[in-house]
Amino acid sequence: MIRYSRFIALGDSFTEGVGDIQFDGQFKGWADRVAERVALKKSDFSFYNLAIRGKLLSQVIEDQIPEAMKWIEGPTTLLSFHAGANDVLRPGYVPEVVLPQYREAVRKLAATGAQLLLFTAIERVAKSGKMQELWHQRFSTFNNNVRAIAAEVGAIVADANLDPDIASRRFLDADRLHLNPAGHARVAESVLQLIGADFDPNWNAPLVPLPELGKLESARIEMNWIITFLIPWISRRIRGISSGDGRVAKHREPITLS
Repeated sequence: MIRYSRFIALGDSFTEGVGDIQFDGQFKGWADRVAERVALKKSDFSFYNLAIRGKLLSQVIEDQIPEAMKWIEGPTTLLSFHAGANDVLRPGYVPEVVLPQYREAVRKLAATGAQLLLFTAIERVAKSGKMQELWHQRFSTFNNNVRAIAAEVGAIVADANLDPDIASRRFLDADRLHLNPAGHARVAESVLQLIGADFDPNWNAPLVPLPELGKLESARIEMNWIITFLIPWISRRIRGISSGDGRVAKHREPITLS
């Protein structure tokens, strides 16, 4: 029997659900999927999703943690925390600042008695190249920090590197950064398994290989990605604009599911 009666989700676009299917202009996402499934077995189950796309670690700490603290009810609360990946992706990333900041945030949340759920980021997104080397260096260090503080406070860790298929085009959105609906559904099943809820035992069964893309199709997809996603992302960085500016969390008040 699942022991959680409340689920509070904190973080950025990953937890908001960017890339998943939409209802009334809002993305669904893995967290909403988990909440719906748990509610099938738990009466009066409540859910809060405070995550907003584009937020840096300091913003999640300053804006979302105080809100979450109002609703935590000790060990019957499942509290997910996914933050810091946007910091790691920034050119001016300073691990000496971000990593200790992450640890202190987790300690503060753990002190509430809630069951914490933390996440690592995938460390290998390409076979080789300078960008892959930099990506691996940054995210492997970040992930080690996540694992260490999780062990310290007794948090559950959803380790993306135990499921390398999640980084394939089968589960990624066209922007190559967020998950598509199949990816969010896959993460939801992995989380349900980790928290002891009912899950699909076939969620990580071997997959049929995807067909190889031809050179022309690969070139077309690459050009479309550069124009549609990469250039706008660089433009926002130069102008100091975030995709989350002006947005509010979709579930700031408790949603009771049954």
